[in-house]
Amino acid sequence: MFPYLNIDMEKSIDEFIEINKKLSKGVKYMMDIKDLESDSTPKDISYTEDKMKLYHYKPQGKQVSKTPTLIVYALVNRQYMMDIQPDRSVIKKLLQSGLDLYIIDWGYPKQEDMYLTMDDYINGYINNAVDHILKTNNVDKVNLMGICQGGTFSSIYSALYPEKVKNLVTMVTPIDFDVDEGLLFKWGKHLNIDNMVDAYGVLPGDMMNSGYLMLKPFQLMLDKYVNLVDNIHKPDIMTNFIRMEKWIFDSPGQVGETLRQFVNDLYKDNKLVKGTLEIGDKKVDLKNITMPLLNIYAEYDHLVPPSSSSALNDLVSSTDKELASFSVGHIGMYVSSKSQKEIAPKLANWLLERE
Repeated sequence: MFPYLNIDMEKSIDEFIEINKKLSKGVKYMMDIKDLESDSTPKDISYTEDKMKLYHYKPQGKQVSKTPTLIVYALVNRQYMMDIQPDRSVIKKLLQSGLDLYIIDWGYPKQEDMYLTMDDYINGYINNAVDHILKTNNVDKVNLMGICQGGTFSSIYSALYPEKVKNLVTMVTPIDFDVDEGLLFKWGKHLNIDNMVDAYGVLPGDMMNSGYLMLKPFQLMLDKYVNLVDNIHKPDIMTNFIRMEKWIFDSPGQVGETLRQFVNDLYKDNKLVKGTLEIGDKKVDLKNITMPLLNIYAEYDHLVPPSSSSALNDLVSSTDKELASFSVGHIGMYVSSKSQKEIAPKLANWLLERE
């Protein structure tokens, strides 16, 4: 009597049964999961200072670069994003290409760290790590690779200590903060960071993470979980999904005085571009950057607008400088298929050509 209704009912029942099979299989897989390994590429602690650890990765290439490369990650997330899954590890790919890699792990700041400033991080921790690498390897210069906020710090460091940096690589790095793109840059100009720092000392990682999730609430808080149902029965996809979730919510607290200066001096006053930024007793002039520069940005970056990153090339004195873009997002720079096929090879080849 109602043929279309009968067909729809049968189809709905079949779909319901299929979804339940997927859910059942997925739940069983998740219950059997033990601790998922990330950050698993072999490495040793080479130097420590306070909460900071400097790791040295074991070489994997047939020939190893004469110039060691130091990776400086952002303070807001954990550096193992670059080594989050064995089959798409940027670190492993760079090592296999012949680079000699060091990376800074900033650790988890506590209340006793609340008064650390950008001076402590740049003139202190980063400079001490560089000096350790120079002495250990008996070389005069390092390659510096900065990621996101770590790229801002690396650019500042290279301007202050150009004699110690052979090549500078910046990735998804905010430089020009006077751009009218991206919610984070719009919010930053109006954020009452002074009240927040005075109240907390060290801002809780969960609070910071909630703010970042609000930048793309549908995609980051709803859509990905809805789409998960379609793949919950696939162990490989689920394993990498859980790895990513673990990284997203592994958010260190943020040292108040450093965050206060970063927001007030950069987001609000754009002092780095204006040439008025002071770190400790040193004024930062990006024109002091004369070494080769590779500046990489993500075309679909929701955190750091491409225009903020690309500005660096016009502010330095380097004659050997390149601006490269990839059709990925902020995180896709390190976990997408392009990170293995295009981005990591580009990085390695560019540095090795400038040995």
